Amino acid sequence: MKKILGVVMALACLISLISCGSKDSSAAYTKEQAQQIMDGGVFSEQLEDLDLDTAWSLYQLAGAGLSRDQLTDGVVHRSSGGTCEELALLIFQDADAAKTAKTALETYLQDQIEENKNYRPAEIPKLEDPFLEQAGDSVLLVVSGNTDTVKSILG
Repeated sequence: MKKILGVVMALACLISLISCGSKDSSAAYTKEQAQQIMDGGVFSEQLEDLDLDTAWSLYQLAGAGLSRDQLTDGVVHRSSGGTCEELALLIFQDADAAKTAKTALETYLQDQIEENKNYRPAEIPKLEDPFLEQAGDSVLLVVSGNTDTVKSILG
């Protein structure tokens, strides 16, 4: 009986460790990680800062059913027009709002592909292979052409 109890306790500890490990993978992206990407040489040009109100409109988050007060923080850097490169870290009140925003960003990317097919065809591969992930209450979008480097920076 003691052996069975010991095995059950060991399994309970193992399950607890595994579930704690999975929580780390859903930890929100941070501004520090966004800055590491900015400093990581993944962009071909200097990007300009955008404020969150402009980003709100650009990504059409209201049209996705979100309210502006749900977007609580973030950073957005975008090309001045020479490329389609950008980095957007959007931090929301909760994971559900972040999930909705990720869907809006997927639509945004598809719209960018359509708009740039004839205008900047060399940029299409960047738009077709972005880094776009939700983690916790945040969404991180990086359009750079260096998605593998972005992944390695994030670890």
